[in-house]
Amino acid sequence: MRQQFLGALIGAAFGTVFVLVNSGDPLPAAVAWVLRALAVVALAAVVVLGVRAGGRPTLEGRPMFGPSYRVIVIGEVVLLVAGFFVLNLLDAPVQANVAWIATVVGLHFAALASAWKTRSILVVGVVLTVLGVVGLALLGSPALPWVPFVSGVLSGVTLLGGSLYGVRRAG
Repeated sequence: MRQQFLGALIGAAFGTVFVLVNSGDPLPAAVAWVLRALAVVALAAVVVLGVRAGGRPTLEGRPMFGPSYRVIVIGEVVLLVAGFFVLNLLDAPVQANVAWIATVVGLHFAALASAWKTRSILVVGVVLTVLGVVGLALLGSPALPWVPFVSGVLSGVTLLGGSLYGVRRAG
């Protein structure tokens, strides 16, 4: 339970950040605030459910964070930095950043699903990758202002939902 709780906690924290940072225009202000509040409530629910199930987030002796994890995270960082460099060279709009982040984080989850032989996070990885790619496809369209919602808010909701599913299943 401990490593599942830690993974769910990390996913929920990043999901909350995705929602908090990307809930803005073109969403109406009231909708944005409701989304932000729900994200914080979902994060709190992950913490409460994880603790009630006996989880304690720790890195001690967790094979989950072994060599394959480190290789995947290093690859993720390299892809993020290289992608930001390319997007900058292409003078891509700032909205491209969140779409690229969602794409790479999704690929990160898909790789972790393979390394850990855990199908449940594969769903999260595929959904995040698709949301990121859709956001990238919207960059040259009139829907450009919606990229933060599609690739950011919906990615955050996906991470929060996956985290809640994980702690509920483990508890």
